[in-house]
Amino acid sequence: MARIDFHSNVSDKLEYACRLTRKIWSATPEGQPVRNIVMVGEKADLKKLDELLWTFSSTDFLPHCFIDDEAAVDTPILLTDDFSSPALDQVPHADVMIHLGMRMPQDVPGLVARFPRIVEVVTVNEAERLAGRERYKAYRELGHELHNFDQSKS
Repeated sequence: MARIDFHSNVSDKLEYACRLTRKIWSATPEGQPVRNIVMVGEKADLKKLDELLWTFSSTDFLPHCFIDDEAAVDTPILLTDDFSSPALDQVPHADVMIHLGMRMPQDVPGLVARFPRIVEVVTVNEAERLAGRERYKAYRELGHELHNFDQSKS
C-alpha cells in the first residue's frame, strides 16, 4: 500500500509546493540516488510553479522541467497536468507524486503501484477543501495508509 499524505489548509499551494519539493528532494541520504518527484496539477498552476521553482529561493536549485521536455528522463522533478500521461511511461520517476489539483486520479491502483508516496496538497479554498475531502474518503475506502498534516497549525 502507498503512503498518502494530505497537507491541508495550505494558504498558497504553489509556494508550499516549492518548499515541500525542496524538503523531499534535499532529504535524500548522502550516497543515495536523489528522490524523483512528479508534480501533477492544472496547466495554469504548473506554468506559475515552473517560474516559482526558479525564483522562490536564491540559494536552492531544484532541477525541474515539464514531462514532455526532452530532458525529462534526466531531470529529478517533473511537472505534468495528466496522471496518465503517456510520457510517464518514458521516464523512470517512481518515488513521490505531489498532487496540486482537485481531480481524483482515475487509475489509483496504477498510481499507487508506481509511487509509494503520494502527497495531496489541499488549500483553504472551499472548493479545493471539498475536493480534498472526497479524495481522502476515496483513498481510505481503497485501504491506503493516510496521514494528515494540518498547515493551519504551523
